[in-house]
Amino acid sequence: MGNTVGSLSGVQRSVVIGSLLGDGAMRCKTNALLEVNHSAAQRSYVDWKYQQLAELVATPPKLRAGNEGRMAYRFVTRSVSAMTPYYKAFYGNGRKEIPLIELDDLALAVWFMDDGCRSRRAVYLNTQQFDVKSQIRVIEMLQEQWGLQATLNRDKCYYRVRLSVASTVRFVRIIEPHLLSEMRYKLPHVTP
Repeated sequence: MGNTVGSLSGVQRSVVIGSLLGDGAMRCKTNALLEVNHSAAQRSYVDWKYQQLAELVATPPKLRAGNEGRMAYRFVTRSVSAMTPYYKAFYGNGRKEIPLIELDDLALAVWFMDDGCRSRRAVYLNTQQFDVKSQIRVIEMLQEQWGLQATLNRDKCYYRVRLSVASTVRFVRIIEPHLLSEMRYKLPHVTP
């Protein structure tokens, strides 16, 4: 999944990976596509993702009625060969899981903007959609790639990833340059 001819740019790669760790979904027949789908209240965030991936998209984001009358704002990329390796990595076993993958600072920021939240002075990454094996893998990747300490935190009958308070300070330093201003409310009250 490097930057060879016909592949994604570095920014696009980070947006795709961060989205797949978060709320993004993929489908694949011959080639894969990415669906970006957020609440209508996060319209500017979807527009930002669209700007990063625009050359891969045929139709700009649109409002769409979702479940129980909720309005979503979404777009879908075209089915392109450059997306297929990401589909194979994240959906190789038929269900979405976290593969062993490089997590750069922008991918971490996109993931946080998708699925991060604060709890006093710590950060949670809402990984409840993933199995425990995937969650343990991402904890190991955060440690090995960024020196961030994290644990599994029980959330009702599921688990999610919780960064330690000390690692939260470092995490905020890493992602803050990439955060959209409207997503800063998710940051905990820490002094980076």
